[in-house]
Amino acid sequence: MSTVQHRDMAAGRWHELTLAEQLGNVGSEVSRAIRWKPRNERLAEGALVRALELLDLTLSDPRLRGSVARLREIARTREVVVDFLAGSNEYGTIGVSLQRYFDAYAIAARSQRTSARKE
Repeated sequence: MSTVQHRDMAAGRWHELTLAEQLGNVGSEVSRAIRWKPRNERLAEGALVRALELLDLTLSDPRLRGSVARLREIARTREVVVDFLAGSNEYGTIGVSLQRYFDAYAIAARSQRTSARKE
């Protein structure tokens, strides 16, 4: 993963998003990888690379430094995503469970935006 896929995000914009927005966006890439995996390995791999880049940006978010449990969860999520999409699926993960995990964050992000607009 030597080339940056999300230049504006890597330049600092990513850390302006809430955690829910970050993980919701990661979920979009994970969903793409899951959808493409049986049909086009190259496209699936590209989505996986983008998802991992975004997860790494989340792990480097300075706002999370004091939250060991949250960092551990995100690091484990990264491990499960890699295991499922590029590994031997040692954890027995299914695509639907990964999508549900990330969808919860996307729904929370949307809810936060809706609440913020009402205020």
